[in-house]
Amino acid sequence: MTLLLVGLGFCLLGVLTSALPRTYRVPVTASCAALGCALAFCAAMRVLVTGDTVSFHTTLILPLNGFAMTLDPLGALFIVATALVGFASCVYCIGYVRGELQSRSAMGLFVAFILSLLAVPAASSIATLMLFWELMAVSSMLLIVVEHRHRREARDAALWYGVMTQLGAASILLGLLLLTLRGGGQTFTEIKSHADALSPIVRSSAFMLVLLGFASKAGAVPLHVWLPKAHPEAPSPVSAMMSSSMVAMGVYGIIRVGDDLLHGGTVWWWIAVVALGTLSALYGALHATTSTDIKRLLAYSTIDILGLVLIGVGAAGALRDTGHPAVAQLALMAALLLVVAHAGFKGALFLGAGAVERATGTRDLDQLGGLIHRMPVTTTIFALSACSIMAVPTLSGFSSEWLLLQGLLHGFTDASTPTLIALLVGIVALALTGGLTAVAFVKALGIGFLGQARTLGAVNATEVAPTMQIAMALLGAVSIVLGLVPGLVVPLINRAAQSGLSRSTMSPLARGTGLVLAQLRGAIQPAFLFVGAAAVLVAVWLINRRLVHRSARRVDAWGCGRDVQTARMQYTATSFGEPLQRVFADVLRPQSDVELTHVAESRYYEQSLKYQNQVSDAVEQFGYRPVIDAVLRGGKAARRIQNGSIHRYLAFGFVALLVVLVVLA
Repeated sequence: MTLLLVGLGFCLLGVLTSALPRTYRVPVTASCAALGCALAFCAAMRVLVTGDTVSFHTTLILPLNGFAMTLDPLGALFIVATALVGFASCVYCIGYVRGELQSRSAMGLFVAFILSLLAVPAASSIATLMLFWELMAVSSMLLIVVEHRHRREARDAALWYGVMTQLGAASILLGLLLLTLRGGGQTFTEIKSHADALSPIVRSSAFMLVLLGFASKAGAVPLHVWLPKAHPEAPSPVSAMMSSSMVAMGVYGIIRVGDDLLHGGTVWWWIAVVALGTLSALYGALHATTSTDIKRLLAYSTIDILGLVLIGVGAAGALRDTGHPAVAQLALMAALLLVVAHAGFKGALFLGAGAVERATGTRDLDQLGGLIHRMPVTTTIFALSACSIMAVPTLSGFSSEWLLLQGLLHGFTDASTPTLIALLVGIVALALTGGLTAVAFVKALGIGFLGQARTLGAVNATEVAPTMQIAMALLGAVSIVLGLVPGLVVPLINRAAQSGLSRSTMSPLARGTGLVLAQLRGAIQPAFLFVGAAAVLVAVWLINRRLVHRSARRVDAWGCGRDVQTARMQYTATSFGEPLQRVFADVLRPQSDVELTHVAESRYYEQSLKYQNQVSDAVEQFGYRPVIDAVLRGGKAARRIQNGSIHRYLAFGFVALLVVLVVLA
């Protein structure tokens, strides 16, 4: 715990160094935060390796029960994922930050955001958790509006995020307070010891409140409306932290309260979690396929992947409550491995998107193209991370999703009928989202980075600063390591899963470099797959060199053999996603408009044609907007009551007094 506290101390020092002169501010502040992340990573890895639980408590910081922190393997795993992305984001900042992001307030808020993300998984009392939770919410909200002077969308995104995160925090606080009714203490140890004495109604009500609050932070549909607005508008290092680490805190909270503090609860709790995950995975994947803004696409894919994580968490809880501890542990291990894998590839993708925006001045895929020739390092890392999120074999996305599929398939034993239905729905969602995610990222990679440049910004793009490249490469390496040798982290993931389930059982996976189910059927060796695939590719290359005539004509890729290929002949992101948009039109509700201008001399000849296509969020449009409009109308009507008449105000007070007297009588 000392090492973690020292790491948090260095982050706090980084907040203070943000007051330095502009020349030294960014490198010094980023270095302090990076060192804090490195120390937190070491502290968390020590807990994961040894399986120990360390604690710290003092009454000098917070009143009543004081400031309490406990680091167990479950919290340590989330700190490891956060520290990796935080360290890379700090390195990235050195080459990225300029303008308003270089201000004292922006740099101080960025480091405070990292500090809160490192501290939330170690908080072990309600007061401590809510302290860091609110610090996380406020700092991230203010970082979204750093560039509000240039982008009006940033203010709207911050408003949506602020409202949703505060409603979620209130729900979490109310749910946790319900758990203190019997024991009277607010530390997690006291809540856990008295949880069984609570009535089923209180336990279920508390879990549902907590689930709503944490699910909103995880971006689960229909509580996701803030996420595709906030993540694209935040600076890219902040987007990387929000999408890979902050949303994972929602998953951590569900596991901590449901599995640990409440000892598993009942089956229908976890079926509700699976339902949220299924809806989120499908909805997020569908919107990712139609998005043309690269950061908005990545934001919706976050909803997709976190939906799969929730499916794993829900399946683990349901299988545990129906008497299948080994399969439950396998499903939770898959969900936790996917959390770490997602931190790696999604962090790299957002940093890559930031590099593209910095080099070209746009995030619109329809305005990009040809970046592979001008930004080869960024393209390589983005392609690697895109392949990982598409679950291409030998990368981290494949290993984690394969393990999740095994957990769901092996749950079809003698579990209850509702659990079997939930597992079947989860398998279908995993299969469908796999295909949709592939479409989304083939579009992002092929149209944004391959082919020919469509605009002058893409033509003039150059590779970004070396520190930005190093940061992206660091997170890209996570996808390679977890993909090729996932068995090396299996003991660590197993300890975290055991800590979350509050029971020590034999690991369902055997030790080794691959994933081998010890008690169940199933095995995969990604390293062997990689060697075999590499051998095949080398053999094909050698055969091609021997057989192909050297005078073969060279043409542009995807040019259909034409000698002349222009950018206007290529697919755009809009046209690439249009077929799926037609198929799922009832869900996506696209809005298309064609504006045709005729030549002045004749209406039979067109001078220009303008096509606009927009896919709005149906949940926001048909769910939230009517409620917001009704509240605004109510507010306008309520203004009429305030007419300045003292007689009317006295009448209101008299009526209120009568109501109170009647109620008390």
